[in-house]
Amino acid sequence: MAQKEKPDLVHQNAIHVETIMKEQRLQKLHTEFSVNPFRKLHVLPDKPMSRKPTEDIVDNCEFIKAFHKAREVPTQKYSSPHTESQEIGWISTPLIPTNRHDERLNFFRKSTDVTRHQELALRK
Repeated sequence: MAQKEKPDLVHQNAIHVETIMKEQRLQKLHTEFSVNPFRKLHVLPDKPMSRKPTEDIVDNCEFIKAFHKAREVPTQKYSSPHTESQEIGWISTPLIPTNRHDERLNFFRKSTDVTRHQELALRK
């Protein structure tokens, strides 16, 4: 049974060069960056005792639109739920109009002479 020979320095270098060429072929260089609209942005104010004049913030319409889009409720962002968890409560409008005077659906606390007697007994 012949054992494999350990590759010498030249073969190791050739394997390393081939590996690097494969990695570089799949890499993609990104030169344009933007703010992730799905991450909350915390803007910190200047220090209270700083005497540096405050810079005017230039309005960036695309950034403001992306910021407001990220802060929307999922039902306003998407037309249908994207996950199983979003399906629960996706349609939150009531099936029937609410009526506070309808006693079939509203069970208000009522007191009678028996319950008043029990309340007085529990207070003592």
